[in-house]
Amino acid sequence: MDATLNGILCFSTNYAISKRIEPFYKGGRVQMTHDGEYMFCACDNKVNVVDVATGTVVNYHCVVLFTSQSVSTISSCYFPPSSMASMAFDSSSTLLATGGCDSAIKVWDVPRQYCTHNLKGSTGVVHLVEFHPDTSKLQLFSSSMDNTIRVWDLKSSECVAQLENHYSSVTSLAFSPDNETLISSGRDKICTVWDLNKGEAKGTIPVYESIESVVMLPEQGDFSCLGVSKESLHFVTAGSKGILRVWDAASATCVHSQSLPCLPAACVDQEDGLQSLMHCVLVPMKSQIVTVNSERNICMYDAQTLELRKQFAGNNGEVLDVRFLGPRDSHVVVATNSPQLKVFELVTSNCQILHGHTDIVLALDVFRKGRLFASCAKDKSIRIWRMNDHGNVFCVAQGLGHMQGVGALSCSRMKENFVVTASKDNTMKVWSIPEYITAREPTRMQHQKTSLCFFVKDVNSVAVSPNDKLIATASQDKTAKLWTSDNCEQLGTFVGHKRGVWCVQFSPVDRILATSSADGTVKLWSLQDFSCLKTFEGHEAPVLKIIFVSGGGQVLSSGADGLMKLWTINNNVCVKTFDAHDDKVLGLHANRRDNALVTGSADSRVLLWKDVTQTELEEEQVKQEEQILKEQKLSNLLHKKKYLKALGLAISLDRPHTVLSVIKAILKEANGKEDLEKNLLKLRKDQKEAVLKFSITWNTNSRNYLEAQAVVETLLKHETPESLLQYEGIKAAVESLLPYTERHFQRLGRLLQASMFLDFMWQNMKLPDAATWDEEMDT
Repeated sequence: MDATLNGILCFSTNYAISKRIEPFYKGGRVQMTHDGEYMFCACDNKVNVVDVATGTVVNYHCVVLFTSQSVSTISSCYFPPSSMASMAFDSSSTLLATGGCDSAIKVWDVPRQYCTHNLKGSTGVVHLVEFHPDTSKLQLFSSSMDNTIRVWDLKSSECVAQLENHYSSVTSLAFSPDNETLISSGRDKICTVWDLNKGEAKGTIPVYESIESVVMLPEQGDFSCLGVSKESLHFVTAGSKGILRVWDAASATCVHSQSLPCLPAACVDQEDGLQSLMHCVLVPMKSQIVTVNSERNICMYDAQTLELRKQFAGNNGEVLDVRFLGPRDSHVVVATNSPQLKVFELVTSNCQILHGHTDIVLALDVFRKGRLFASCAKDKSIRIWRMNDHGNVFCVAQGLGHMQGVGALSCSRMKENFVVTASKDNTMKVWSIPEYITAREPTRMQHQKTSLCFFVKDVNSVAVSPNDKLIATASQDKTAKLWTSDNCEQLGTFVGHKRGVWCVQFSPVDRILATSSADGTVKLWSLQDFSCLKTFEGHEAPVLKIIFVSGGGQVLSSGADGLMKLWTINNNVCVKTFDAHDDKVLGLHANRRDNALVTGSADSRVLLWKDVTQTELEEEQVKQEEQILKEQKLSNLLHKKKYLKALGLAISLDRPHTVLSVIKAILKEANGKEDLEKNLLKLRKDQKEAVLKFSITWNTNSRNYLEAQAVVETLLKHETPESLLQYEGIKAAVESLLPYTERHFQRLGRLLQASMFLDFMWQNMKLPDAATWDEEMDT
């Protein structure tokens, strides 16, 4: 939260998760709803339904049947747990065809929930099934390991044709709008055009890449930007080259090819094939083509221009670092176990993939204004990236000079003029950033200074002070060091940790340095005499990241066990422990307003946190005010002897003692027992359950058992056994009431016996009347 509130220093007490960027797709086909609003993705042993507008996984009330190869939504139906390799619905969504690993093809009637056909004759695994779009023909197309396309007549359950032309696995089938032509694609780098009326090949189109999916361009729409003429049939292929290409079936020529992503010249050859397209589907209502590549990224293109509209990252992999990005912290940039960076727009979850590094990106840092950030990687380089006004990010500068991978970096804090890096070559370098770096072609950066003193072990972290005059480093040699930024001169060493130091941070307000270590502690150090000021102990695993929050008054730390802890510096107290990640938290960053956090973990999740301290304080204040008003209202009701309303209000306040006071007040009236019965019977069922629950406690005390027994008596007299059995916790209530009730009954029995004995003694000890006494005295 903000550091001050009405001039008073305030500290955060709690953070709540406001958004999750989690894996929702890990392979297989992706299916879209007809309107293109939702997307179905297989993820481990479940199917996620993703809202395309926001990118969030939503709860969807349907039964989903899926295999490792396909996803389909169906009505409730049982299918034998045999191994299925493929499935497809007909256009009416009443028939489902499944291809099995046992070479069998089964057709299911989904509404009636039974198998209608068992087609045999295929060879090996049936990896492709597809119904003829014209339901009146009742034909099913399939392909298996023999690379042959079989046409099945569902009326006779016979194979009526075998289409042979491919020399490798057939991966996809697409029907022309008039249902007279079929396009088949395969991993043999050809597409075949089939005449369905004659059952023979019309032509073979060499496409020079392994094709995984083929879709027909719809008849409606202007596709002139793709070089399409309406006279002939055109289709789109997606394959190993990672781009969409449009083909003219009549001339067997490619009329349009997508351009590859903007890649450095040095890594074009490396990237070829790594981003191959695994699946492609057409969404006619949205005029979109949806593709899935080998990196589990889902791209949505405009079908008329093949320009990218939106992109989702289905699986981030291990998250190594995260940072807020943008003038208003509207984006986050994520470094994963990949050479590519991912920039997520928080509102829509749209993901931009940044190509540039040729090896895994290890660390990130952002400059003060939020538009410029830096990255370093195992490829021995650092890169500077800039976000434009439209949210697009480009590489604007590059630095080469380290002999090994660059594992840590930090940006200048006051001006955007230098970056500090530390490498596995045991050196630290200070890089100057050119004043004007707006061009899309990366500018070469030169390092100003290199640390003269070599480190003994790897440097895990580097930080620049708020005034840009000091640099701190953390190393595996259990120490942290302080340097000057202008000439990299060492000023001192911080010694005290028992194991390697993972992170180092400067306080934004004090001359204090914070370090975290594999020994499970966080330490605060004085920059003046290099002494340890405070030690925070509480983590049971190595502490990997630390940041200052609440204007420097608190420290937030993250550990290798997935836990995060919030510490208040003044009193050394751990205010809160957050358990939201399942693996080590490697990325931790706060936004510039100091009211939100972003964390990234090896569990592939990126979590956005919102400071809810002020919200909780306001809610608590509102609750207290409401409580005071209710208590005053309750007092007024009791004073006016409006017992029914008083009883209901006391129950809503969850005050057993107050309810007991109301019942005692009712019983003190002239017709107390009758009034109690009337008021209890007017209560709702949930209120009666609450009073019965309170009675269990009252019954344990001899002072209050009469009121408890009065409540129980009223319920037993006026409620039927069937209705009582519907009460929540009635069994436990009876079990709790019985022993104390028996004890009260026994005590009353003993009291009755004692009172009868007293009466007997009194009768025998009665004094005679006055006349008899005088006679006896005279005698």
